[in-house]
Amino acid sequence: MAIQVGDRMPSVKLKVVSAEGQQDVSSDELFAGKKAVLFAVPGAFTPLCSAQHLPGFVEQAGALRAKGVDAIYCLSVNDAFVMDAWARDREVGDKVTLVADGSADFTRATGLVMDAAKFGMGLRSQRYAAVVEDGVVTHLAVEQPMKFEVSSADAILKAL
Repeated sequence: MAIQVGDRMPSVKLKVVSAEGQQDVSSDELFAGKKAVLFAVPGAFTPLCSAQHLPGFVEQAGALRAKGVDAIYCLSVNDAFVMDAWARDREVGDKVTLVADGSADFTRATGLVMDAAKFGMGLRSQRYAAVVEDGVVTHLAVEQPMKFEVSSADAILKAL
């Protein structure tokens, strides 16, 4: 069963990409004591993710922070090297922290797994966005397959 509003985010090891390089971090550390927005994409460098989803959060980072968001995380089932290259390619800077879930441990633990084998991508995350307060999900918007309507930065701004 997929994670729901009111649930605590699962405790899983991840890698974050920042200007200081790649760092191991637990999901507990990511969300502790913060109001965070987490959005997940099926894959770095994929068309919709690169053209709209990630750029929308980069563009709206200031507006999200003005609504009390302390951190914005983009998660994908990609390794940290790919996520680092994507962050540089999309000129993310410090507006969004990219999170690598290379083995899909977090994605499986949330129950938001998508089998993208027919696209040659294997196990991936569904497209979604969540507001997480001190580790607890307070808003969750999961996209229907092949849609991009409820998990955009604008949709999350409206939900805050």
